[in-house]
Amino acid sequence: MAYESYGRDYEETYDDGVEQQESTYDPLFVPDAVRTFVVFLYRHIREKNVYEIHQMYEGSFQKLSERMFKESPWPSVEAIAPFVDNDHVFCLLYREMWFRHLYARLSPNLKQRVESWDNYCSLFQVIVHGVVNMQLPNQWLWDMIDEFIYQFQSFCQYRAKLRNKTDQELAFLRECDEVWNVYGVLNYLQALVEKSMIIQILEEEKEGNLTFTATDGYDYNGGSNVLKVLGYFSIIGLLRVHCLLGDYYSGLKCLAPIDVNQTGVYNSVIGSHITTIYYYGFANLMLRRYVEAIRAFNQVLLYIIKTKQFHQKSPQFDQILKKNEQMYALLAICLSICPQMKLVEENVNNQLKEKYGEKMTRMQRSDEAVYDELFSYACPKFITPSVPNYDEPPVNYNQDAYRLQLKLFLSEVRQQQLLSGLRSFLKLYTSISMEKLANFMDVDESTLRTTLMTYKHKTHAIDHDGRIISNADVDFYIDEDIVHIVESKSSKLYADNFMRHIIKCEEIISDLDRVKLE
Repeated sequence: MAYESYGRDYEETYDDGVEQQESTYDPLFVPDAVRTFVVFLYRHIREKNVYEIHQMYEGSFQKLSERMFKESPWPSVEAIAPFVDNDHVFCLLYREMWFRHLYARLSPNLKQRVESWDNYCSLFQVIVHGVVNMQLPNQWLWDMIDEFIYQFQSFCQYRAKLRNKTDQELAFLRECDEVWNVYGVLNYLQALVEKSMIIQILEEEKEGNLTFTATDGYDYNGGSNVLKVLGYFSIIGLLRVHCLLGDYYSGLKCLAPIDVNQTGVYNSVIGSHITTIYYYGFANLMLRRYVEAIRAFNQVLLYIIKTKQFHQKSPQFDQILKKNEQMYALLAICLSICPQMKLVEENVNNQLKEKYGEKMTRMQRSDEAVYDELFSYACPKFITPSVPNYDEPPVNYNQDAYRLQLKLFLSEVRQQQLLSGLRSFLKLYTSISMEKLANFMDVDESTLRTTLMTYKHKTHAIDHDGRIISNADVDFYIDEDIVHIVESKSSKLYADNFMRHIIKCEEIISDLDRVKLE
């Protein structure tokens, strides 16, 4: 088997490679272990051996990076090209990995940021306009889209910090106004979606004519999965970019072809799954669709609880943990504004209370500082994509987009806080006269009617289909100056309760069986 041969060669050449690695980086020096790696990766890609590609991409590439290139880039593409027949597409893929390693381990300079953009342009143009007859692991294809957007985000943040830039850097930036341009990024993602015809594929799958999801996007008839799966992940990428720009409605509209309530190809990669639900939940939070956000966060947090131990050796594990903590913070915000605890599963609720129980109590008491703290911790790193005016005195504006989103969020929180007193009174009655409720709230009846209408407005939102949905845990209607209250009551899930106790009982019995009686 080819991979076993690669394993033997890898062990034999690895030590030699370490000895040959010099303290100063030489981009043209290729250690034996790296030469063997690229030769076998190239062979497996040509053979469409997805399993072996995945093993080398997820395993060998990470190990070599950790042991040989912890503080330096990989050898340049010019150095490895002769070992892979100067294959143009493979060299583009290698450079994509090369830049991703550079961003992860080191700090790229402006020239390298520009070169990475040019490489992505070349790679996507080949995929969109050429014929790429190969199969790559979904993890690699997701990482391409994920890294593409991350580098765009990173460049926008870098460009927005003008104060400490040298005159030479500012002059270079002037020349690179089309590099990592927001329209270019959106156009490439949209081109991948349209050229792959992924929206039509997903529509046909709903009618039972295709099995795209059942095969996780892979083509078992000798074809290629690259364009289709990149198009699929680009849908998620468009959601992410629009959220970074603060356009939540457009982001959710782009995601519409993917049903997040059903299993999809996005579930096949843990990073894709978490990113999808994080941005989907955050967009719904900002659009006041709190119930949708709560359901989404509950779903993915429960998934992480059940599967976290299987990803501990994954290179993405630290990122999984970070997003996990951020989503708990966002869930705490949602439940403080819209107290729908019945939507949260018990295990998630226990973790939430442990992490944010005290802060949720403070938020429910209208402590705006806690809302500010949790939002700042859990929100995406918003970007300002426009090119600055280089003729004006250089200033840093990298925080402007974040401050705007925070201002809008806190404004909504203040409006919601005015309704907390009304909600508490409504929970005490099944019906109450307008006069009596106005006296309790120490306002006149005209102000009370306005407050009641505001409550109706703030507890309802419009979903992506244009339907009005309710976020209210307590609803009401008015009939002849009498407010009639309708409180939603969750039915008790006795079966789940019994199942939990049965499992606990079995665990106790199992523990007792292992105890050795003296």
